[in-house]
Amino acid sequence: MKKFLVTLFMAIPIAAIAQQDPLYAQYLLNPALINPAWAGLNNEVTLVVAYRTQWVGLEGQPETLYFNAGTSLLDNRAGAALLVLNDRIGNATNQEMSVQFAYKLRFETVTFAFGMQAGVQAFDTDHAALNILDAGDNAFRSTERGSRMNIGAGMVLKSDRFFIGVSVPRLMPSTFRISGQRFRLYNQHFYVAGGYVHFVNEHLRFRPSVVFRGVKGAPVSVDFFAEVNVNAMHTVGVFTRNLNSYGVLLQTMVRERFRFGYVYEMPASSSAASAFNTHEIVLGMRLAVFSFQERAINSF
Repeated sequence: MKKFLVTLFMAIPIAAIAQQDPLYAQYLLNPALINPAWAGLNNEVTLVVAYRTQWVGLEGQPETLYFNAGTSLLDNRAGAALLVLNDRIGNATNQEMSVQFAYKLRFETVTFAFGMQAGVQAFDTDHAALNILDAGDNAFRSTERGSRMNIGAGMVLKSDRFFIGVSVPRLMPSTFRISGQRFRLYNQHFYVAGGYVHFVNEHLRFRPSVVFRGVKGAPVSVDFFAEVNVNAMHTVGVFTRNLNSYGVLLQTMVRERFRFGYVYEMPASSSAASAFNTHEIVLGMRLAVFSFQERAINSF
């Protein structure tokens, strides 16, 4: 029965499974994933690689791997970054490579940044990976591929105490045609994110944050986070996504340079779906390569 349900799930039309952004839990470790205005915003060089495997134990579960490298430029007045992403669910794979650029306006206590990104999205679905009941079905005879250029934009207002950002990482909906059929590769996603830091004392910080995500044809998704940070180095937190799933996140920094983050997420339901949990691992590095870059650790 399980194999039958999974096969049925994999056979859902491509338009239904290829239009969602991958989910993440560690937005604060790499916010440039959803907003290009964060490129170089913290006045340093950052390198991040991460892997997320969702619903472990379910055949064809979503898996996401990404790499992001960014730096501030022009005496910290601008920033640039490179984002490479590979997202797979079942027999469908989405790949993306984007270049981000941001410009910053610094005021007395806050910084306003506006960012743009441009890149290529590629989609591939391999029907050979499916257990097809009718091997002669023409709809599953060949591998389907498509690619499109896309652009995105975002804004961030940030201080040592708070941030708020608005972004549309990919502005243009993408479609392509194969054998006379039209497939939707991507729909626009809108993000609003914000966070605040409360300094309990010189060693302890409480950091709540929220991320809203909207896409046509789906309800608005809301992620709530509550984190406790010690000496700006070590973080423990909890979060929920629409009260339908819950998770615990751990983050630590070694020698004020190397970052490590781990998330364990589980569904809230007590049904059989609760057996399929999610893991997310993030490895990062922060450097001050240029003389104008900062060595202090930021609140976000």
